[in-house]
Amino acid sequence: MAKFTYKMQNILDVKYKLESQAKTSFSIAAAKLNQEEEKLSGLNQQKLTYEVRAKELVSDRLNFQEIKVNRIAIETMKGAIRNQTLTVHVARRNVENARQHLQEVMIDRKTHEILKEKAFDEFKKEVEKEESKAVDELVSFTHNHVEEQ
Repeated sequence: MAKFTYKMQNILDVKYKLESQAKTSFSIAAAKLNQEEEKLSGLNQQKLTYEVRAKELVSDRLNFQEIKVNRIAIETMKGAIRNQTLTVHVARRNVENARQHLQEVMIDRKTHEILKEKAFDEFKKEVEKEESKAVDELVSFTHNHVEEQ
């Protein structure tokens, strides 16, 4: 039986590599998003700590210097949280872009796999057709040879 060779196998191999790279990019973007979200959570927790301390400072004997420092720290945290929220938003957008790219690459790869399957099916039909023809010729030859004897 003849051996099947897919003429566009090198293209399919490239598609597999592109998909692998897209998966890696997606996982890196997702890890970065998780890291940025954790950082944002930490900043929110730190702000909450400062706010609790502010309540303690106001309820005890008033130390205006500490209250002022604490308010500055809270405002600084609010600014850091705003910046980190923007960073998280950008990271989410990057994850979404990486996901879309991965999806496109996977569709492209699947398309080439379907083309390969169709090419193989055609090859199989052709081989079966040739085998059937060879069997018919053999039967015909045998039948003619038996009649001659």
